[in-house]
Amino acid sequence: MNKIREKLAQFMVGRYGADQLNYALMVLYISCFVLSIIFRNNIIFSLLMWVILIYSFFRMFSRNIYKRSRENEAFLNIWNKVKGFFSLNFSKIRDFRTKKYVKCPHCRAVLRLPRQRGNHTVRCPKCNNKFDIKIIIGSKPHNSAENKHV
Repeated sequence: MNKIREKLAQFMVGRYGADQLNYALMVLYISCFVLSIIFRNNIIFSLLMWVILIYSFFRMFSRNIYKRSRENEAFLNIWNKVKGFFSLNFSKIRDFRTKKYVKCPHCRAVLRLPRQRGNHTVRCPKCNNKFDIKIIIGSKPHNSAENKHV
């Protein structure tokens, strides 16, 4: 068993190997496999599965490491934008009752603020720009005088 492992390790020296794009290709391959079962061995899914599998192995065994890392970097740029979009929208839905999400008009950074009714001046922590916002729906602002009477 050790001889096989050594031979495989020796074969992979100087080759690119697996990365995040290869993992995504394998998930896509499995998805196509499941869809081909659901749609009763559709030829389109079968061909797509073969293309994905061949491309994945080509990338894994490639000796052009620079090119494969650039492909992975381009994939990660797209993937992080998609992931960030869904993560932000999930947070907006989860925090709907307690937080207000606003964009800074200067640098477009997304700020998460407590949802308290009224007019507020906000300072962006990224660019230090100050801007005004108005929150219509939310809890009443906390006053120390009100808290004493409760």
